[in-house]
Order: sequence, then structure tokens, then C-alpha cells
Amino acid sequence: ISLVPGLRTIDPFDVDLSITIGNQQLELPILGAAMDGVIDPTMAVAMGKLGAMGVLNLEGIFCRYQDPYPLISTLIQKSREEITNYLQKIYQEPIQESLIKERIQQIKSQGVLSAASVTPSRAQTLGIAAVEAGLDILIIQSTVTTREFLSSRSATFDLKSFCLNLPIPVIVGNCATYEVALELMKAGASGILVGIGPGAACTTRAVLGIGIPQITATIDVAAARYDYWKETGRYVSVITDGGMRVGGDVAKAIASGADAVMLGSPLASAQEAPGRGHHWGMATPDPNLPRGTLVKVGIKGTLKEI
Repeated sequence: ISLVPGLRTIDPFDVDLSITIGNQQLELPILGAAMDGVIDPTMAVAMGKLGAMGVLNLEGIFCRYQDPYPLISTLIQKSREEITNYLQKIYQEPIQESLIKERIQQIKSQGVLSAASVTPSRAQTLGIAAVEAGLDILIIQSTVTTREFLSSRSATFDLKSFCLNLPIPVIVGNCATYEVALELMKAGASGILVGIGPGAACTTRAVLGIGIPQITATIDVAAARYDYWKETGRYVSVITDGGMRVGGDVAKAIASGADAVMLGSPLASAQEAPGRGHHWGMATPDPNLPRGTLVKVGIKGTLKEI
């Protein structure tokens, strides 16, 4: 897919790239993926100072270990056969709420917005702890997110009540269809993450057999956003997440209706990224069904240059 040029050319100086998510504004429509090889507090601050926003993984190694960098050094030296077992091992360390507070304060102390990601099952605990620590935007994220979750062994997570009672914007994902996106918007989400399995470090499409090409998914979710906006007057940001390798992919996402993009691999190749030219999927350490791999992207330049 390529973009067709229009009838007018606009001076880049006159183009407004800022977006609003709930009551928060970003100068650049770019979010850093909540992957441990992409975003640590230092990288989140660097992105914030450039007008973008890095998302910290509340269930990642930066909220499990005081100093996780030696673990990353060991990881990137492992053979392909050893990587998954090693990741599963280091992610068994308990998450520390004191570290969540410390990481968020590290980010906020530099005068930038703080954002963090948590899975639905831990939103009521870790998510609330992060909000109490001063978090600005919470992302509730899983491989496939729907408003309705059925279980005979656990209580249902009430997304609508959660969003209504939280004092900060909530971004929810990931989804890839009109119907699900509309339900998540009705539940109170301020932003929707679009994309199931498109990322370079994700093998969801191969392992689970599910996924929709990003252009189609973005167009469908954007259509839900416009319909919901017309009906309620509340605008929900659509964020295409994953599968974008070069600048042209970002342009295609925006042209398809996205308000912003969430990037993994391109940002993992920045000098400031914690993975030292490597990154891995959020579900790669999953104890039941690992989905992902360690990707070597190399170091291509500074974050500002990228």
C-alpha cells in the first residue's frame, strides 16, 4: 500500500502534529512501546523532552529489579535456543510496588509526562499503585483486549467502572476491529491501541493464528472513533501499535486514521534505549505460551536523530 499525493502541498511549519489524549497533550504523535528493551525511565524522559511519550511496562524488569541492566547484558549474549528460558526465569522475580513508585517519580522529576502499561488482571493493583505515585496516563494492554471477559474462576474486570473512577486518562488495547473498538470507547477509554501481532518482536500471528493487517485494522478502528465522536461529542485517540519499521509506515498509519503511533523496533535502535540494540516482546517471557523472540536491531543513532 502506498499513499496517493493530494492537490496541495503544505509547509511543514504549518502542520500541527500535537495530539490530545484525555486531558493530556503531546507535541509529537509518537509513543514508545512498553517493552523493556525499548523504554526505561531514562528513555521515557528522553522521549518526553522531545515532545513524545515513552510507556513503562509496570510488569517488566524495571519494576522487578533495582538494577536490571546486568540482566540485559547477559540476555543479549544468549543463544537463540536459550533466550526464552532465560526471559521466563528473570520475569519470575516479584513485582515491587516500591519500584513502581520510584520509576514513575524518576520520570516525573524531569518535568515530562509519565505513562505506564499494565495487563487487565493487574490494573486494580499495579495500575492503582502507579496512579497513586503520580502517573499521568495509564495503558491497560494485552495481546487481545475486549470489554467482555468470561471466566468461571475469577471476577470480571469492570473496565467501564475502572475508567470512570480513575482521575487520569486510560488507553486500552490491543484490538483490531470496529466492533471491539466501539465497545472499548463506550467503556470510557481515552485512547485505543490498534494491532494484534504485527510487531517485529511478536509471533502472535504465527502462534495463535490471529491478526488483521494494520492498515485495515486502523481504518476500521478510526471509523468507530468517528462514529462514536459524532454520537457523543467525545473524541478518542486511535494509536496504531506495531509493524512500523520506517517513516513511510508512520505516514500510512496517520493517513489511515490514526492520531498517533506506538513504536518498538525503530526506537530500540536508539543509543539511549536500554536494550543496547535489542528488544523482545512483552509476551516472550509468558510462562504458559511464549509469543515473541529477541530481535537485534542494532544502534542506528540518537533518539533525536531517529
